[in-house]
Amino acid sequence: MKGDRTEIVIDAGGTTRTYEIEATRNGRRVEITHGRGIVEVTEVTRGGTPVRTARFMASRVLALVEHPAPRRAAREGKLAAPVLPQPRAGGSSAVLQPAEAV
Repeated sequence: MKGDRTEIVIDAGGTTRTYEIEATRNGRRVEITHGRGIVEVTEVTRGGTPVRTARFMASRVLALVEHPAPRRAAREGKLAAPVLPQPRAGGSSAVLQPAEAV
């Protein structure tokens, strides 16, 4: 869903770097996969076509945090209670932008 985002904190040799991947349009989502020493974060369309992909060495990833977009209540137009992410096998959220170093 648009607004979903994922933060990735990596070890950059003595310092850390933070990247944010965000779903940029309605209907897109962010998927996270890991295997063979690589963590891959991909922004995907409704049909499953990858739009953007960011790859990181798993040994360098310090933290991977998913932030769901605030959901709107159907009737009142107010923001609903925050949705707590549940653990899952895949992943979700993508725009690769380096953030400030921690």
